[in-house]
Amino acid sequence: MSVGELACTYASLILYDDGIPITAEKIAAVVNAGNLRIEPYWPSLFAKLAEKRDIGDLIFNAGSGCAAAPAAVAAPAAAPAASAAFEEKKKEEPKEESDDDMGFSLFD
Repeated sequence: MSVGELACTYASLILYDDGIPITAEKIAAVVNAGNLRIEPYWPSLFAKLAEKRDIGDLIFNAGSGCAAAPAAVAAPAAAPAASAAFEEKKKEEPKEESDDDMGFSLFD
């Protein structure tokens, strides 16, 4: 990845996290605030991406690879069964002992 691509990626994530609409001007402002010099086409490319795709979905599906689209289509039909299975699994997990009863602390 180039410096411009990484800078615009981080700028887009910052804007998304703060709930600010992602535009080319705002991406460029965040990048300039970091004293970075990038090619002028990067902010507009990332702004166009943000218009077409939800940044939250991109973050959620970051490691899913190419199979994300077919899985997303099939997911609504399987959602109730998967939800029930998840709840059962969540209830079956044993509770771990806490470190409080060991008699020492990391910062003692």
